[in-house]
Amino acid sequence: MKSKLRLSFLLLLAVPNLASAALQTDIEYGTAAGVSLRLDAFVPEGDGPFPAVILVHGGGWNAGDKSGGPQKGYMAPMQDPLGKAGFAWFSINYRLAPKFHHPAALEDVETAIRWVKAHAAEYHVDPRRIALAGESAGGHLIALAGVRGEGATRVAAVVAFYGMFDMVAETKLTGKLNPNIAGLLGRDTLDDEMLRLMHDASAINFVKPGVPPFLFLHGTADVKVSPQQSVDML
Repeated sequence: MKSKLRLSFLLLLAVPNLASAALQTDIEYGTAAGVSLRLDAFVPEGDGPFPAVILVHGGGWNAGDKSGGPQKGYMAPMQDPLGKAGFAWFSINYRLAPKFHHPAALEDVETAIRWVKAHAAEYHVDPRRIALAGESAGGHLIALAGVRGEGATRVAAVVAFYGMFDMVAETKLTGKLNPNIAGLLGRDTLDDEMLRLMHDASAINFVKPGVPPFLFLHGTADVKVSPQQSVDML
């Protein structure tokens, strides 16, 4: 009997107690094209249900990581403030260009939304209060996910930091094809087909009544992406 009680106690210790603040890393939220899609998850102390934010890193669609890397860049600086404010958060990796072309990364963001909703009870999350936040390439991806979302992929809010939301307009402004866009879309010729691909990858073309509330943050001195991109989305 004592050995059975000891075994039961050890098994209990092995189960994460989400009543206390908990960070879990490298959780598989899906697979796509043979790639294991991973996220890190943080749940605040308490029983919840907590509002949650899915964090999507930047990096020109071809770089970056959910952890933020050694310099804690991208979305990582938001993690501690969100946790202290009583938010759960899920920081995701997604398939990167040029190996994977649009809409692969967008599909991964949508997979993450469905996964968080499906596991809401497990992580003490309120499925009605899930927001997206992303910067640069991540801002582009969450804006697209936000305007496209329906049913299982619809979110409560979107917070986009200096994203590109109209690739055609940005290309006309600069007068040249951005190599990162070329890598994302898998085409390096600025022709009618490329313009069609850029149109279909731009959130501004899918804005419609009833989309979730958006918050845009964009510095006026940005030399990589025109601040007008965020203004035009308003």
